[in-house]
Formats: sequence, C-alpha cells, structure tokens
Amino acid sequence: MPLKHVSKWLAPVCLVVACLLLFAVIHALQGSSPLTPSAYNSYTRQAMQWRKGAIALDEDVPHLELAIYNGRYWVSFPPVPTVPVFLLTFVFGDRVPDTLLVQLYAVLACLVVYILLLRMSGRRASSAVWAFLFLFGSSFLPLLQNGAVWYQAQALALLLVVIAVDRMHAGHTTWSLVSFAFSVGCRPFDVLYGPMLLMMFWFVGPHSHKPARDKVRLALPGIALGLMVAGLYAWYNALRFGNPLEFGHSYLPEFSFQGGTQFSVHHIARNAATFLFGWPFETSAQGAQLRQFGFSLLLANPVFICILLWAVYDAVRRTGTSLSYGSLAFAALHILLLLSHRTMGGYQYGARYPVDAMPWALMCLWGRKPDRQLHVPVLPWAEYPLLTAGLFLAIYGAVVIHLPF
Repeated sequence: MPLKHVSKWLAPVCLVVACLLLFAVIHALQGSSPLTPSAYNSYTRQAMQWRKGAIALDEDVPHLELAIYNGRYWVSFPPVPTVPVFLLTFVFGDRVPDTLLVQLYAVLACLVVYILLLRMSGRRASSAVWAFLFLFGSSFLPLLQNGAVWYQAQALALLLVVIAVDRMHAGHTTWSLVSFAFSVGCRPFDVLYGPMLLMMFWFVGPHSHKPARDKVRLALPGIALGLMVAGLYAWYNALRFGNPLEFGHSYLPEFSFQGGTQFSVHHIARNAATFLFGWPFETSAQGAQLRQFGFSLLLANPVFICILLWAVYDAVRRTGTSLSYGSLAFAALHILLLLSHRTMGGYQYGARYPVDAMPWALMCLWGRKPDRQLHVPVLPWAEYPLLTAGLFLAIYGAVVIHLPF
C-alpha cells in the first residue's frame, strides 16, 4: 500500500482504537460488560411492541419513566432512537446490547468530528486528538458505559447533530438538514441548531457564493424532508397522546399525579447554582467525593470554557465574526433552556444535559474563519490542558458514578 494511503488511514484507525481502549478500561474499572443489556431498556421494549403492531406497553415497569395516559403505559421519549433498536431486535430479540450501541454512536461521532476538523484545518494529528478530547473530556463519556434510555437519546442526538454540521460544511445541504431533523426526534431542544445551520449554509457554506435563487433551490429539498420528518413526529405523538406536540413527559407520574412543572423559569436559578457554579467535590463521612447529582457544566464539559476563551480572544484581536458570536449566543440559549428543567438529569456525573449543546463549539469554530484554513486547536496552551483534565475527571466520574448494571 502506498505511504500516502497509510498516512490517510492512520489517524482514524488510531482514533477508533483509542475509543475502544478507553471504553474497555472503564468497563474493567467498573466491573461491567458492554454486552449486558441495560435494565433501563425503554427503547427495546418499545421496539418489541412495534413488532407486534402496538405502541403502548403491556404493563408498567416501575423503574422506567413511563407515561400513564388513558390507563395505559407509554414510553415517554421521542421515537427516533427506537428505530435502530427495532432493527437490532431481529438479531438479538429483547436482549439488544444497548451499551455497545451507544458506544458505536460515540465512535462514529468522534470520526465525524475528526473529518470535519480535518477539512477545516488540514491537520490530521491535531484534528484526531482534538476530536477525541472534545467528545470524551466531558460528561458524555460516562453516558457510554450503560445503554439506558436517556443515554441512548443523547448519544444518538449528538451523532446526528455533528453529522448535520459536517455535511453542511461539506456542501451536502439535504443530508445535513435531514440529519438535523432526526436529531430533534432524540432531543427536542436540538431544534435550535436549525436556524444556525441555515445561516451557515446561506452566508459561509460552499454554496454561499451562488445567487439567492440557486441557494433557495438547494435548500428546499432538505427543508421539505425535514418538515416531513417533523410531521411524522406530530402524527406519532397524536396517536399516543392526542396532541402533536406531546411526547409523554406531561403524563409522567411525577408531573401528572404528584404535581410540579417540568420546565419553568423558576428552576433556572436553583439549577444555575449547581450547574454553573457548583464545585465537583463534597465532603462526606468517607472524605471528599464527587457530587452525584451534578456540578458546574464548565468543569464537567470544559469545551464550554474553550468557547468563551475563543470569544474573548477574537474580541481582543477584533477578529470575531457575527456567525461565531451568533453560535455562542445560541449555545447560551440552549443551556438556559436546559437549566429550566426541574431535575437537569438527576443522578449523574457532572452535567449531562449540556452535552446536547457541545456541538455549538463546532459551529463556533466554523464561524470564526469560514473562508480560511483554521488552526485546531485555536489556543493549544489552554485547550489541551482543559480538555485533558476533563478527560481524566470524566474517567474517574464514570468509574464512581454510574447506574446499576
């Protein structure tokens, strides 16, 4: 094989091996197995019902977050993650290895981020290292050791969003918008990525130099298909709950029977105290230990510190762009909406909900120098230490804070 072909594949192969070794080490430290199906298998149960031509589950499963509507039990999550699980049930039945599935999503996401950064920068080694640290030096890593329903939704959503960003950057508008639409069917607040993807397409994407009429023609198929996907969500929600905008959370017992509001501005201040300013460690009778119900998203996901540093760096040098600052604003709005949730994820390492907002870093990078080659990392003296520290803390967090197997 010619040397140039070896060098072309060396970085992605090393990236995949590094991902697999990382997962294996954590499983060994946890004493867990990626082949064990999660007890929190809502999507597998839903898929098995689909195979019977049904949607509602046959019975209540107390440890799952099931919606109760008209005396029947329903999976209270958007439907897209059920689709790959449905296909896998024809191989594994009701024993789908969902942990392997979320790890597959993560490896694919890492490769897509690498491809995107390589196209932006032209640097293989730094693109691979940054992609690895970006994804795993965060609260995303502990989600990958258990295929629980919440983790499947977040992992698949993250994969679909980074595919959407990469495909838009490559000029494949329709694929980008369809991938974005499917991400919303995993995590509804991902809808915020849509406007910025279209702005990137219009102003700085590979087709931005074309006349307005041609750009509209290029965007219309993706927009139409995305709206069709949204229509399927509305139809599925109406079948279940009689409301095209309701995917089940309003009928969870904690809200429908016990009272309380799932999303409210009144939750923001309390959540901000924990998820913006909370310290990772607390003192117990056994000494210092990681907080088990979350801490500062900046410490748990240091890529957000990187985004802020880029903004300050660009402001000082007066090289900032409206698109990079716009991406920062959308990231802030995304996090604010997540902070309005009553529990912000409950038992967890760090801040798992803000993982949904991590792809804004890629949008910020693209917006910084849309028409020139980008250096990744932008600020190596800050990004490498921050993300590496995030990686080691996430490894420790994955070992000591995890769901029962």
